[in-house]
Amino acid sequence: MSRVSLEGQVAVVTGAARGVGELLARKLSARGVKVALVGLEPDALKQVSERLHSDSDHWYADVTDHEAMTRVAAEVKERFGKVDIVVANAGVANGGPFADSDPQAWRRVIEVNLIGSAVTARAFLPLLRESRGYLLQIASLAAITPAPMMTAYCASKSGVEAYAHSLRAEVGHQGVRVGVGYLSWTDTDMVRGADQDEVMRELRQRLPWPSNKTYPLGPAVDRIVAGIERRSSHVYGQWWLRGMQGVRGYLPALIGTVGQREMKRFAPRLQGMRTGLVGAGGSADEQARATQRS
Repeated sequence: MSRVSLEGQVAVVTGAARGVGELLARKLSARGVKVALVGLEPDALKQVSERLHSDSDHWYADVTDHEAMTRVAAEVKERFGKVDIVVANAGVANGGPFADSDPQAWRRVIEVNLIGSAVTARAFLPLLRESRGYLLQIASLAAITPAPMMTAYCASKSGVEAYAHSLRAEVGHQGVRVGVGYLSWTDTDMVRGADQDEVMRELRQRLPWPSNKTYPLGPAVDRIVAGIERRSSHVYGQWWLRGMQGVRGYLPALIGTVGQREMKRFAPRLQGMRTGLVGAGGSADEQARATQRS
């Protein structure tokens, strides 16, 4: 599909305070898109908004909160008059052996990455129907292949991939297009946070090429922008991810065999491993929930 100009369109980006969301907002803004930033870090969101080239605004909201996201959708419509693009990007991660994982952190990964994506879509679908717009769900290589020590993240990203494919079939006749964005290990706070654990870092480095590399953020986000311009059903942040689709049926057995060997190798070093949310985004999520409870 050929690219279309994004000039004058209105985009909502969740998880926009940092990483993929922040850079995506900047690149969309440079193309004349008006951007609504949504996240849990109001000061950071304000700073991002102030640096954008086009009209923008920001909203503090937990993507798992249906009432909050419904309010945000209404306020974005009032502020900008329409919504053409929604990028469900907000996400968190944890790592470590499932049996020893923090149950609350494990559940939170599912809540933010899967339930939060569905809440986001539910809130904004009425506006996307009006504009015959585009919803892009950010997934991951973790949706294509399982990985030990990442049970919650793989489950959540597999879930959002399947959910988005199902939703595409439901709303296509209404003029709404739905895409899934796939990213491998990309240089963000989340990946850097995971790499702070020595075992997680070494496990990743032992993956087969090219999945053992950390990729720069800029080119990945450029590919996402191109996917938005084409309203693509599938968007690949790294070139080789497209080829993974053809072999994904073989990956669970392969990872099951190789993963057992690697886990046996690392078993003595797993005691006391931190299993909470990783990275600055994970810290922001934990702080926001602590504030809500107090």
